[in-house]
Amino acid sequence: MSSSLTVFVTGASGFLGAHIVYKLLQRGHRVRAAARGAKADALQATYAAAGYDSDRFSVVKIADIVGDTFADALVGVDAILHLASPLPGNAPAEKMIQTAIDGTLNVVIQGEKAGVRRVVVTSSIASVANPSNSFTDKDWNPVTHEAALAANNNFLTYQASKKFAELALWEWAEKHPHVEVTTLNPTFFYGPLAPHAARPAPGDMTGLSTNILLYNLLFKDGNFPSRTRYVDVRDVAEGHIRAIDSPPTAEVGRKRIVFSSPTGWSFEETLAFLAKERPALASRFIEKTPEPQPFHVLTLDWDRVETVLGLKKSDFHSTEATTLDTFDALLEIEEDWVAKGWELPKSPGGF
Repeated sequence: MSSSLTVFVTGASGFLGAHIVYKLLQRGHRVRAAARGAKADALQATYAAAGYDSDRFSVVKIADIVGDTFADALVGVDAILHLASPLPGNAPAEKMIQTAIDGTLNVVIQGEKAGVRRVVVTSSIASVANPSNSFTDKDWNPVTHEAALAANNNFLTYQASKKFAELALWEWAEKHPHVEVTTLNPTFFYGPLAPHAARPAPGDMTGLSTNILLYNLLFKDGNFPSRTRYVDVRDVAEGHIRAIDSPPTAEVGRKRIVFSSPTGWSFEETLAFLAKERPALASRFIEKTPEPQPFHVLTLDWDRVETVLGLKKSDFHSTEATTLDTFDALLEIEEDWVAKGWELPKSPGGF
């Protein structure tokens, strides 16, 4: 990667964002992290305590990603990594979809006007998923705007928000070919928290991000995730950073990268592995039976992943490593919560 870049990161306080910020700083880059309210203050304090001065790490307070103007913060920026997106259930369907679209466009439009020529956006497998189970850069979720509004289903609304935000981005990109745009479309991602990530408050399940899907396996009344396919959050972070220096669109075509782990297994295998490696957990395991899964690993164009991102299958964390690191991190958080008076529920819920 180019040396000493200045990178603007939205969603910097999130699960993925913290890993991306950590990796960027470790590699000598400068980070301008966008965050809201108290999260912004906490971010600044955390990285200052870790020894990063304001030239290496600074925080940009953004109250509203859709309507705020932050042009000054984009001056001198080499690349934008736009991660922020509304989560399921946090807003009415119409508002959630429009916020995802307008927030993405607001960031890239201001960036282009400030002279930024490299943009990486976190999309989702949700914008790719389709009945044919084909997962290429040409595939799109068939959900319509009207169906998402009528369904009263948070996850369907989320799928629509990711799809239509990404479509709006690519429409913008076609009109601004001088800006290199890449989207990453990962499956559910799991893994440990980043070294400087904020620890969630006791009982704050949203603070566990997508790890809550695996946390459910430690509750007898829990629920299985809808899919076994996944990717390690550290690999998603690496993909975003590699995308900054990806080859030009003129050489490789539209850089829409479906992203998932090259390995995987069933939930029965997950529990058997945990019983072997962390036997004390066996008495807590979920009592339900998981639905059969058609496949545990996505069939991807790995040559394209390597061409655009420079990542090979061997660069990804193993399923064993991701599983142990995720559950060890969850148990560490749980132990801290219990020490502060939190009581284990019957189920942690989920998205």
